[in-house]
Amino acid sequence: MASEKDSSIREVNFEAAASLIAALEQDLKKLSGDSRDIQRLRDEVETLKNVLNSPVRRDHWVTEGLHGVRDVIERVKDEVVADGVKGGQYIAEIGRILGL
Repeated sequence: MASEKDSSIREVNFEAAASLIAALEQDLKKLSGDSRDIQRLRDEVETLKNVLNSPVRRDHWVTEGLHGVRDVIERVKDEVVADGVKGGQYIAEIGRILGL
Protein backbone atom coordinates (compact mmCIF):
# COMPACT_ATOMS: atom_id res chain seq x y z
CA MET A 1 0.00 0.00 0.00
CA ALA A 2 1.39 3.43 -0.96
CA SER A 3 1.97 6.02 1.70
CA GLU A 4 0.12 9.34 1.63
CA LYS A 5 3.26 11.04 0.36
CA ASP A 6 3.57 8.54 -2.51
CA SER A 7 -0.06 8.96 -3.53
CA SER A 8 0.37 12.74 -3.78
CA ILE A 9 3.21 12.43 -6.30
CA ARG A 10 1.95 13.13 -9.79
CA GLU A 11 3.83 12.70 -13.01
CA VAL A 12 4.13 15.87 -15.02
CA ASN A 13 3.54 15.91 -18.76
CA PHE A 14 6.92 17.35 -19.80
CA GLU A 15 5.79 17.90 -23.39
CA ALA A 16 2.75 19.93 -22.32
CA ALA A 17 4.91 21.95 -19.93
CA ALA A 18 7.53 22.58 -22.63
CA SER A 19 4.84 23.67 -25.09
CA LEU A 20 3.32 26.04 -22.54
CA ILE A 21 6.71 27.54 -21.69
CA ALA A 22 7.57 28.01 -25.38
CA ALA A 23 4.27 29.86 -25.95
CA LEU A 24 4.75 31.96 -22.82
CA GLU A 25 8.29 32.80 -23.86
CA GLN A 26 6.97 34.11 -27.19
CA ASP A 27 4.27 36.15 -25.45
CA LEU A 28 6.81 37.63 -23.05
CA LYS A 29 8.53 39.22 -26.03
CA LYS A 30 5.38 41.36 -26.45
CA LEU A 31 5.65 42.85 -22.98
CA SER A 32 6.69 46.47 -22.86
CA GLY A 33 7.13 46.66 -19.09
CA ASP A 34 10.41 46.19 -17.29
CA SER A 35 9.07 45.94 -13.77
CA ARG A 36 10.76 43.70 -11.27
CA ASP A 37 7.82 41.26 -11.43
CA ILE A 38 7.98 41.06 -15.24
CA GLN A 39 11.70 40.34 -15.01
CA ARG A 40 11.00 37.69 -12.38
CA LEU A 41 8.47 36.09 -14.75
CA ARG A 42 11.07 36.06 -17.52
CA ASP A 43 13.59 34.53 -15.11
CA GLU A 44 11.13 31.86 -13.94
CA VAL A 45 10.30 30.95 -17.55
CA GLU A 46 14.00 30.76 -18.46
CA THR A 47 14.76 28.58 -15.44
CA LEU A 48 11.91 26.20 -16.20
CA LYS A 49 12.94 26.08 -19.85
CA ASN A 50 16.44 25.03 -18.76
CA VAL A 51 15.00 22.34 -16.47
CA LEU A 52 12.85 21.01 -19.30
CA ASN A 53 15.83 20.95 -21.66
CA SER A 54 18.05 19.19 -19.15
CA PRO A 55 18.90 15.54 -19.79
CA VAL A 56 17.88 14.86 -16.17
CA ARG A 57 14.33 15.99 -15.50
CA ARG A 58 12.51 15.42 -12.28
CA ASP A 59 8.77 15.82 -11.86
CA HIS A 60 9.20 17.85 -8.68
CA TRP A 61 11.61 20.30 -10.39
CA VAL A 62 9.10 20.93 -13.16
CA THR A 63 6.23 21.12 -10.67
CA GLU A 64 8.07 23.70 -8.58
CA GLY A 65 8.94 25.67 -11.71
CA LEU A 66 5.35 25.67 -12.93
CA HIS A 67 4.14 26.83 -9.52
CA GLY A 68 6.71 29.64 -9.61
CA VAL A 69 5.59 30.77 -13.06
CA ARG A 70 1.95 30.58 -12.02
CA ASP A 71 2.55 32.63 -8.86
CA VAL A 72 4.29 35.40 -10.79
CA ILE A 73 1.64 35.45 -13.52
CA GLU A 74 -1.02 35.87 -10.85
CA ARG A 75 0.86 38.89 -9.47
CA VAL A 76 1.41 40.56 -12.86
CA LYS A 77 -1.84 39.51 -14.55
CA ASP A 78 -3.15 43.05 -15.01
CA GLU A 79 0.18 44.25 -16.36
CA VAL A 80 0.57 41.45 -18.91
CA VAL A 81 -3.07 41.54 -20.06
CA ALA A 82 -2.54 45.17 -21.10
CA ASP A 83 0.15 43.92 -23.51
CA GLY A 84 -2.02 41.15 -24.94
CA VAL A 85 -0.70 38.23 -22.89
CA LYS A 86 -3.53 36.01 -21.70
CA GLY A 87 -2.37 35.41 -18.14
CA GLY A 88 -5.57 33.64 -17.12
CA GLN A 89 -5.17 31.07 -19.87
CA TYR A 90 -1.62 30.33 -18.76
CA ILE A 91 -2.73 29.97 -15.15
CA ALA A 92 -5.48 27.56 -16.21
CA GLU A 93 -3.13 25.52 -18.38
CA ILE A 94 -0.54 25.27 -15.61
CA GLY A 95 -3.31 24.11 -13.28
CA ARG A 96 -4.33 21.46 -15.79
CA ILE A 97 -0.75 20.23 -16.18
CA LEU A 98 -0.35 20.09 -12.39
CA GLY A 99 -3.73 18.44 -11.89
CA LEU A 100 -5.08 21.27 -9.76
